[in-house]
Amino acid sequence: MTSDLEHDALINRIDAVLPQTQCTKCGYNGCRPYATAIAEGAADINQCPPGGDEGIHKLVRLLNRPYKPLNPQNGVEKPLVLAFIDEAICIGCTLCIKACPVDAISGAAKQMHTVVKALCTGCDLCVAPCPVDCISMEPVMDPQEARHRHDEKQAFADASRERFEFRNMRLERDKLEKADRMAARGLARQDVDVDTTQTTPSTPNEATAPVIEDPKKALIAAAMARAKAQREAQAAASAPAQGKQEDKDSTKDSQ
Repeated sequence: MTSDLEHDALINRIDAVLPQTQCTKCGYNGCRPYATAIAEGAADINQCPPGGDEGIHKLVRLLNRPYKPLNPQNGVEKPLVLAFIDEAICIGCTLCIKACPVDAISGAAKQMHTVVKALCTGCDLCVAPCPVDCISMEPVMDPQEARHRHDEKQAFADASRERFEFRNMRLERDKLEKADRMAARGLARQDVDVDTTQTTPSTPNEATAPVIEDPKKALIAAAMARAKAQREAQAAASAPAQGKQEDKDSTKDSQ
């Protein structure tokens, strides 16, 4: 029991010095799994790009291990960046909301999404799932905000850890509740099937009934088509103006 407690305490100490970006660039699904892997000797101390060289030195002092530079296979150390959503292009698909590990994106289905900058860890996990490429990672340009982030780094990391853990708890709860609902529907479906089998003969068209398309996928596809059409319309509208400007420039050159 004591060894288990010591093991958990070591994991907690390692996790406490990690930046809590939850970016998975270390190769693990969050900072605590990475801390666990370090404690168990399955991962090295130089696999966290957001923590950078400063984070490696913290782990060196904590674990009394030799220093190693950041492993380039895990990425490179970069200045702080935050996610930005182009709200004019956003189609409200909610995929970025599902990808954010700390619930830093606000929005609803078919509604414009926005990033809560004060909560964003800069993990960039929201970028890849976006079907219309409306998310970019922007550097923090405000010196006061950058200084505040640096001065409050540990407090921000602790708060990010709490949001990450709460999100995981919520997702697990939702998963269990969904399983319960599906189980209840399955039982109800079995009862209906028994009653139908006893009272209603099957029809020959049932085997060839068309498959109903997933409504959410259809919605996303339609929204992507609208976004593409909007971009093409904007490009077409700007083309004549650009052509006129080029004609004016060529006329001036001829004169």
